[in-house]
Amino acid sequence: MHVEEFRVRPSAGCARLGCVGHPGPARHSRVVHIARHKLNAATRGVFFSSVLSVLWLDCGLSRTRANSKVGTNRGLGPTANSLSFRASSTRENLVDYDIVVVGAGPAGLSFAKSLTGAGLRMALIEKQSLGSLANPDYDGRDIALTHLSVKVLKEFGVWDRLESDEKFPILEARVLDGNSPYTLEFDRKQDPVDALGYLVSNHAIRRTLFTEVENLPDVELVTDTSVEAVATSIAAATVKLSDGRTLSSKLLVSADSRFSDTRRMVGIAAEMHDFGRVCIVCRMRHDEPHDGIAYECFHYGRTLAVLPLDSHESSIVVTAPMSQRDELMAMSGEQFSSDIQDRFGSRYGQMQLSTERYAYPLVGVHAKRFCTTRCALIGDAAVGMHPVTAHGYNLGLSGADLLAREIRSAVRDGKDIGSLDVLCRYERKHLRNTRPIYHGTNEIVKFFTDDRLPAKLARKVALRIANNFPPIKRVIRNKLTERSNRSWLRTVFPGP
Repeated sequence: MHVEEFRVRPSAGCARLGCVGHPGPARHSRVVHIARHKLNAATRGVFFSSVLSVLWLDCGLSRTRANSKVGTNRGLGPTANSLSFRASSTRENLVDYDIVVVGAGPAGLSFAKSLTGAGLRMALIEKQSLGSLANPDYDGRDIALTHLSVKVLKEFGVWDRLESDEKFPILEARVLDGNSPYTLEFDRKQDPVDALGYLVSNHAIRRTLFTEVENLPDVELVTDTSVEAVATSIAAATVKLSDGRTLSSKLLVSADSRFSDTRRMVGIAAEMHDFGRVCIVCRMRHDEPHDGIAYECFHYGRTLAVLPLDSHESSIVVTAPMSQRDELMAMSGEQFSSDIQDRFGSRYGQMQLSTERYAYPLVGVHAKRFCTTRCALIGDAAVGMHPVTAHGYNLGLSGADLLAREIRSAVRDGKDIGSLDVLCRYERKHLRNTRPIYHGTNEIVKFFTDDRLPAKLARKVALRIANNFPPIKRVIRNKLTERSNRSWLRTVFPGP
């Protein structure tokens, strides 16, 4: 298709719902009117715990405060910072693909795997070495997977590749507030499931995903290589690599972390929220078995999550003010172990550090848009979450799956896979999932790091209400496990 034959024409659905920052119908053949669309989702109140956030979000009680003002680049023509690059590119030095994916992390690998057999030629660009992708190091992060994520991984063949000692069921979940022994509890008594969810190490997921993708005939892995410049136009997306090559594609997919350079190069702004806190993760052995129980302890000043792995080993997640980072990391293994054991009330007897500690600054990111001309964002490039509600990886996987489904549908219908019509459908669906969860999670963090007396009392009341009102617990459980796509009303009032 020649450039002059292509007309930017978003679908009716796109125009109705407001595909954020994208053009409406053209008034003239060469002039496209841009309508600024500002999305504000208002809600009422602040709810009560990390696990209760899913109810709060699904019921529309989260105060999203989303403000999606369009950035300076509306997705028409090449990005400003790449005009000179595009002008210097010629057909002789271009390598053509259907899709170029930047970032071979879990989201990028999942997306590539999702399009296996679709008849599309893909390039997967990654700064890390091939050896690092094939055998990633343990990084302290254990991922809580929902039933929906497990279903997708099973479809990929990834779940069965994981060793039995790499996937651990969560049989119960308990939430505590402050120094109170009172717990909000979730179990499987009313559900015919083996577990509420599963814990799998991040490095194990990355390793098995890479194993599934590395030999796919329609995917070319380009490692030890970074992206130096990006140009997008209504004709194609063009990427200049650090190895001197230039790639052209119908669609560019950014999956290169919450601090994505590709997102910035294509002119998509992002909202960033620095929590001023640090997340310290590790594993610990303990004398008593955990019985498959996950604990979320909202202690004053710090949050402690103790998540079940092997029967006598747990994943530890400590969130604390950034000012305490150096102190916590400087502790000896014995001092740190003793501190965690004391804060956990010695529930598991003696606890001993069994891995290194890893510290990650907590910064939440939500892109203003998830697509622009010839480009879409997935994974943390689209949304980077605070870990308290355990939504991060699951949203990344679902976003990659959503985009892949839209692309497969476009291929079947003979449509341009990089058209705004296709990308806007992905954006609308993923925004509906991510925006309330992102802003709601931020409010949950704010609520549970507020140590003033009114907030403390409100949390204790809220936990008791939720524990003694079965419909609320049912909604929370279904949303946490992602076993049901029904609305919260249908969950609370099942009916015929």
